Amino acid sequence: MNTPPCSPQVVEDGGEEDEEELSGGEEADLRSSSGRGSLLTRRGITLRVLLKDGLVEPGDGVLTIHYLGKNFVGDLLNDGKIRWVETGQIFNSPSAWATHCKRLVNPAKKSGCGWASVRYRGQKLVQYKTTWLHKYQPSADMSLVSEEDEDEDEEEGKTAVQADEKNKNTKPGLGITDRERIPVRYCTLGTRDAARDPHTLVELSAFSAINRFQPFNVAVSSNVLLLMDFHCHLTTSEVVGYLGGRWDTNTQLLTVLRAFPCRTRLADRDSASAVEEEICQNLFLRGLSLVGWYHSHPRGPALPSLQDIDSQMDHQLRLQGSNNGFQPCLGIICGPYYHGNQGVASTITPFWVVPPPEQRPNDYGIPVAVEVTYVQDNFLTSDVLNEMMLLVDYYRSAPDLVQFNQYWCPDTTMMDKIKGSLSCHAPKDQAYSQILEHVYSQLSSMQ
Repeated sequence: MNTPPCSPQVVEDGGEEDEEELSGGEEADLRSSSGRGSLLTRRGITLRVLLKDGLVEPGDGVLTIHYLGKNFVGDLLNDGKIRWVETGQIFNSPSAWATHCKRLVNPAKKSGCGWASVRYRGQKLVQYKTTWLHKYQPSADMSLVSEEDEDEDEEEGKTAVQADEKNKNTKPGLGITDRERIPVRYCTLGTRDAARDPHTLVELSAFSAINRFQPFNVAVSSNVLLLMDFHCHLTTSEVVGYLGGRWDTNTQLLTVLRAFPCRTRLADRDSASAVEEEICQNLFLRGLSLVGWYHSHPRGPALPSLQDIDSQMDHQLRLQGSNNGFQPCLGIICGPYYHGNQGVASTITPFWVVPPPEQRPNDYGIPVAVEVTYVQDNFLTSDVLNEMMLLVDYYRSAPDLVQFNQYWCPDTTMMDKIKGSLSCHAPKDQAYSQILEHVYSQLSSMQ
């Protein structure tokens, strides 16, 4: 992460729906003149109000925005302003920050829907506003909260309150409890600590943030994404698989052509070696090399844990071999059922690990986001279809099989969700949907 500048730029523009934040004096006047018994307008409930009443606390990295696959992290300052970690810029309101970040990704974006877009420690700010009204103005019309705060556009899916209600009402369909894991920034980790939870999630850095260029290019086949996404959707437990492809030393291009799901349990060490041997034979028969691996975070953010970072580094060193020749190893994390995903599509995160500086060998490796080109295949291959049926048979009687006849949200079943997510990786031949109907019918018969 870049060090914030000494004189940070203050950004006030929040787009067409900025909160019109009150000054500290105006808040005090409003409170003294009306008291808590009088209704505070929706726009009068600011981050300063939430801070003063103890609903939120200042802190580094406690604010996040997830938008169209991009993550933004901010610090909540004592005065209720927001400092964007990446640049040190200061924003007066959630909408100002959200609008600025979203315009970087989508220049046509006119507003940021700040209170529904920005999360404080994993929960959307609109929930804290609702809590404030329930606590201090129980007679208030809740439409004061939802009037504009939840006006998320189609790019971002349903409104904040609707999305949270969906999660509350439908998460039992996954058969597991929700345990929010809040990602931390790499710069907060410091030296390795055996007492630190190895499942701690870490935000990805950009290569540019550590003054480096991505040392290789990556192209991933859509059939790889489709098979991987299908595998990760089947169970509420974490799954793992390997990636086959080719590495061209002349063009520095890593091409990922095939996914090889491991049909085994992570804890089943006895069968793991046999499964890996079978995958190695399949790679050899297809003239492919091992170029990476994938695994799922079924209900959490698609970000690496400390354990994942170490595993990725081990894979990178193993693929590099003893001749010191460079060959990259791509890591991919798939998050199919994370409530922060945009719509029904899984979040898929390619990453790599940069070794710590030589002068700090006891630090963790630095997880960085990898830019990838996704290549649409012409058709769904028989190899992929056969692998999908083998996965269906493997998980048929599994106790952690996802119940596809249950609801992901009030108007979307689990079956609708997996179909919608896989459609994001569709081949050019539109007949694929008819071919997959046989697979989907097998899933339905398993319930």
